[in-house]
Amino acid sequence: MLVSITFDVEHDCPPYLTTTRGMEEGLPKLLDLMAEKKVRATFFFTAEMAKRFPELVKRVIDEGHELGSHNYNHERLDKLTKDEGERAIVKSLEVLREFGDVVSFRAPNLQFPSYYYDILAKNGILVDSSKATYKGYREGVRFFGDVLEVPASTTSSVIRLPWKVQKLVHARLKEPRVYFAHPWEFVPMQREKIRWDCKFNTGDKAIELLEMLIDHYRRQGAEFLTMRDYYEVYQKLKRE
Repeated sequence: MLVSITFDVEHDCPPYLTTTRGMEEGLPKLLDLMAEKKVRATFFFTAEMAKRFPELVKRVIDEGHELGSHNYNHERLDKLTKDEGERAIVKSLEVLREFGDVVSFRAPNLQFPSYYYDILAKNGILVDSSKATYKGYREGVRFFGDVLEVPASTTSSVIRLPWKVQKLVHARLKEPRVYFAHPWEFVPMQREKIRWDCKFNTGDKAIELLEMLIDHYRRQGAEFLTMRDYYEVYQKLKRE
């Protein structure tokens, strides 16, 4: 069984807020949990957050996780022209690659016009995780040209549902099970003026539920993969 834990590292709950409590409080808690559980995750950073919190980027890399791009400052690619989108992607990679190798990408809001695959490939990206099965994508893990698509399985709020409810969701997912969340979900957001689905069970309860998710898959003998791991697995299958 293949499972991935991924995080979209951005300012708090865009476009509603501009604060960075998720970076200051949430991300350190997540890294502590990943270390305790010995799970390697993929962290898709916006370049803007990487510039403002370089010590957290370094910690992600030093602790064996994968660093990916979440664009420059959370620009939605479907709201930009193709040239504007390419410039944002290139700028993000220039910043992030100052910290280490970056071969994975996830578009903000999982909005990813397919003509960007060629742009990613041209800029050294091997794996994209911008499509989502819960949004109707049905092609599974596959190559689009030279870029491997590894779709997200559920929206991030699923992992904050009561455990008895979310267990039903997990049981219906097909492999690989690719989960994502945001650091801001792991700080209390109940008093913020944001959508209800963005604030229920945030804070310590979200940490508790993520721990339960990891333990659930550990009991089933699951293997936790980063996005780059998938590329190596599927490249090998492609050659065979």
